[in-house]
Amino acid sequence: MTDDEDLSDFEDKMRALEEAIKQDEEAFYGKKTIEEAYNPKNVGALENPDGAARITDQKGDTMQIHLHVEGNTIKDSKFTTDAHGPTIACGSVITEMVKGKAVEEAFGIEITDIESVLGRLPAENVSSPVLAVNTLKAALEDYIHQEALNEST
Repeated sequence: MTDDEDLSDFEDKMRALEEAIKQDEEAFYGKKTIEEAYNPKNVGALENPDGAARITDQKGDTMQIHLHVEGNTIKDSKFTTDAHGPTIACGSVITEMVKGKAVEEAFGIEITDIESVLGRLPAENVSSPVLAVNTLKAALEDYIHQEALNEST
């Protein structure tokens, strides 16, 4: 066997291993969670957000959400997290959900709304949508507080 054949055999085995890992992840987390975790939307921070919050949960995972609001409608939303795939997926989903919603309507987003998009999450990841919802609500509260301050000046 030549070096090129050895390399080709190795590459074939690596591709097969990667595919097996991907299938195991999808079976464990669900296809949509994997899709959102590997290709998240709205990652980053907004310059001069109208509302912002950063929360660290009991597991030590942190999420930050920034909101841009115009005329009481959420026009943009970004998130960052130091957590793993399911939390990334939840941040991606919730920041998509709020776009175009009135602030009051966004307060109504619940854990079950995220779960309805992602499907089931393993028991060890039930804190991920909780963190996303709590961070969103804190960012909305920050927006309301900032608006009240701006009106009083």
